[in-house]
Amino acid sequence: MRLLRHWNRMLIAVLVGLVLAQTALGVGHAQTVASPPAAAAENTATSFTFGIVPQQSAAKLAENWVPVLAYLGDRSGTELKFRTAPDIPEFERRVAAGGYDFAYMNPYHYTVFSREPGYRAFAKAANQPIRGILVVRADSPIQSPAELAGTTIAFPAPAAFAASVLARAYLTNAGIPFTPRYVSSHDSVYRTVAKGLYAAGGGVIRTLDSVAPDVRAQLRVLWTSDAYTSHAFAAHPRVPAPVVAALTKAMIEMGDTDTGRALLAPLSIGGFESATDSDWNDVRSLGIDLLRNLNQPAP
Repeated sequence: MRLLRHWNRMLIAVLVGLVLAQTALGVGHAQTVASPPAAAAENTATSFTFGIVPQQSAAKLAENWVPVLAYLGDRSGTELKFRTAPDIPEFERRVAAGGYDFAYMNPYHYTVFSREPGYRAFAKAANQPIRGILVVRADSPIQSPAELAGTTIAFPAPAAFAASVLARAYLTNAGIPFTPRYVSSHDSVYRTVAKGLYAAGGGVIRTLDSVAPDVRAQLRVLWTSDAYTSHAFAAHPRVPAPVVAALTKAMIEMGDTDTGRALLAPLSIGGFESATDSDWNDVRSLGIDLLRNLNQPAP
């Protein structure tokens, strides 16, 4: 616990303000991607950016992820710089541009960005498949998804895989009409549904378990999807293979230590395991095509 307090005090206090400023301004490795000489220089870098999909606020992500990345950086011999984006669509644009050296992205994102710009998965949460959920207020009279007909439902973003794509597909295939509203993050979904602003909202169990306890207590899971391969930890092609290998080893070993497990607890992740590109073929088989133009230059 003393080590955790030290990291929280020394790392988070110093870095969160910088991270939030960079998040708002889009600062990161994006400036090195456009120029071939700068991109080549990355091969000798000793620090690398690590983009985290913004399922929650930038401040909360930094609080939870900065200590994890510091731990992994110390054990892999690589400095890992936390980055995120103001919302999921902006994160998608930055990943499409190769703006992060490493990225933690949802399963559908990975199937898109493994094609272009060529991110390659190396790890995922161990024994933790992802399931989409629909939540309602705990005191809501709604007892089945069919009763959501004609309502407005909150989702994080159009291409949020389990929290949006799977839930919307289920409702559409079941012939349940609804109006979607996109509210930028999982936490925003839970908070707006808890306040009664929307009849229901899409999310995943992991982020529901991580939301503030007073918000969680006001929510009830109405529907759960089938299971799919969880979020990918993936590296941009410019990252040297030995760096990826060292980070993979550190991640796999993290769940074997008391300190590592304590750092992962706020993320509702028990540990990591190695992953390969084919692990996401279950998602590819769905034939989702929501971001087809994301990699194309603006007209």
